[in-house]
Amino acid sequence: MYPGTYVESYPNKKALVMSNTGESMTYEELHTYAEKFANLLQNAGFQPGDHIALCLENRLEFLPICWGAHYAGLYYTAISSRLTAPEIEYIVKDCGALAFITSPYKGIEAKELASDISDVSLRLSVGGPIEGFDAIEDLLPQQPLNPIGPRVEGADMLYSSGTTGRPKGVKVPLPGHKLGEVDRVTALIGGLFGASEESIYLSPAPLYHAAPLRFCMSTHRIGGTVIVMPRFSPEEMLESIDKYNVSFLQAVPTMFVRLLKLDQNIRDKTNVSSLQAVVHAAAPCPIPVKKQMIEWWGPIIHEYYAGTEGNGFVYCNSQQWLEHEGTIGSAIQGTIHIVDDEGNELPLGEIGAIYFESDSVFEYHNDPEKTKNARLENGWSTLGDIGRLDEDGYLYLTDRKAFMIISGGVNIYPQEAENVLTMHPKVLDVAVFGVPNEDLGEEVKAVVQLIDPSSAGKEVERELLAFCQEQLAKVKCPRSIDFLEELPRHPTGKLYKRLLRDEYWGDRDSRIV
Repeated sequence: MYPGTYVESYPNKKALVMSNTGESMTYEELHTYAEKFANLLQNAGFQPGDHIALCLENRLEFLPICWGAHYAGLYYTAISSRLTAPEIEYIVKDCGALAFITSPYKGIEAKELASDISDVSLRLSVGGPIEGFDAIEDLLPQQPLNPIGPRVEGADMLYSSGTTGRPKGVKVPLPGHKLGEVDRVTALIGGLFGASEESIYLSPAPLYHAAPLRFCMSTHRIGGTVIVMPRFSPEEMLESIDKYNVSFLQAVPTMFVRLLKLDQNIRDKTNVSSLQAVVHAAAPCPIPVKKQMIEWWGPIIHEYYAGTEGNGFVYCNSQQWLEHEGTIGSAIQGTIHIVDDEGNELPLGEIGAIYFESDSVFEYHNDPEKTKNARLENGWSTLGDIGRLDEDGYLYLTDRKAFMIISGGVNIYPQEAENVLTMHPKVLDVAVFGVPNEDLGEEVKAVVQLIDPSSAGKEVERELLAFCQEQLAKVKCPRSIDFLEELPRHPTGKLYKRLLRDEYWGDRDSRIV
């Protein structure tokens, strides 16, 4: 299944719509764009297994370009449109891209890059001219519609959103199948979430991120309609659900928090009855937040835990979660093992590193050391998170291993305090992490973004500290709170906690005091 599958049965059905403008593509238009772009690449000498890179904001042509590369059997790397020119240059060179596609939105960076990516033989602009780039709109009409080369399954190769060191591409072997073979994500969204050709899928996150890109393309594989928001806004998300009768969407917990912080009148006036499945992932969801979302939208909320690496998949529906509050689900792909620092499996209930036993094959591109460190000698692999299993096989995510705080010899997991502080009515966003303490090694620090930034001060700090200590042991609570107007979050909702933490550790060579 792929967009061309549906051209004969419903050529004029909308495959893609931009939520803010209504700009759209039918299945016939999407398939035509993808075929011609695939031919453009193959006429330029690209062969299956070659690589392209694109750096675009959420726009109508984003997914058709990815489909064109996919039709041609290529690897395609979608690069964050928030990156600087040197960061983009690194990824373009590291992935070995022979083509680079961007838009005037990144025009300044594109001009800066032009002389530095000499190995990139094809440079294309979409949506307007960029000096040194050929306009894709001028080239596509020159391409034939019928395939001039093989149509085999391509694959994305996306880069980690790490904030220290260089990001690494997660590379999986190309399937080697002819175009249209059912892939794992498509099977999952159909089997778990009930997605079908009747689905109207809303994507509120950046398309360069793994889950939004894959869910959108899988929706096209099953013949549904994809609604793309240019950027996330809680009010606009509700408006889009109502306007387009959205039945299926994927979010992150931060989006839930922002939705729940909206004025009740705004929430009440929006019709969300069309929703049939709401999926969230990427970070642990505070228990009160999830309870409130289930109360508001009904028991249609699904959760999963997985990574770009594809080494395991953990899942739960609303009913399973209500029966195991706080879980992120049980494994439906791979077998979960909780291990200690020496790689020994721990008893049920104990906290340790989460590893998957599975047949997945992946590597971190050009980084054999990171690839090696992600696996134990027995082949189990990890995404770097820690957690525990209960007696029913349900997994509870505690934190990223790197963010565990050791204060006076006590292991403290920041997620607990973050979950509490998030629910305070004055708090919009929060990050908890360890900072240096000469006596204890580390102490717990919180950095908070308030709904009303002008109210920041000692009085609010005392209020938040007391609020936290009412619900958690004092050792788990922050000793102090700093305030920022905005926390550094990836548009997908992932928090750049390292950026905050590193400011407090300064130039120390070690994170051990």
